[in-house]
Amino acid sequence: MTPTLRSGDACLVRWGSRARPGDVVVARLPDRGLGVKRVGFVDADGSVWLRSDNPAGTDSVTFGTVPAGDVLGRVLARYWPKPALMRRSRNES
Repeated sequence: MTPTLRSGDACLVRWGSRARPGDVVVARLPDRGLGVKRVGFVDADGSVWLRSDNPAGTDSVTFGTVPAGDVLGRVLARYWPKPALMRRSRNES
């Protein structure tokens, strides 16, 4: 699977939006700063498992779940260089 977004893509983000499985989100990643990842699942305690669409990327396999408060917003669309809506992945639980 190729990355949904690439470095330098400009995106429209709905800040404060609740994360649901399959969403592409902006999150604070442990010891990494901000990152754009896809939500794999949300635990009962609210912590979020994040996946990378890039096979070479890092995700919760590397850094574990992140607190719900560290998920800052949902990516709605890429508007540059090639406009596209961000759709929820259908293969998420």
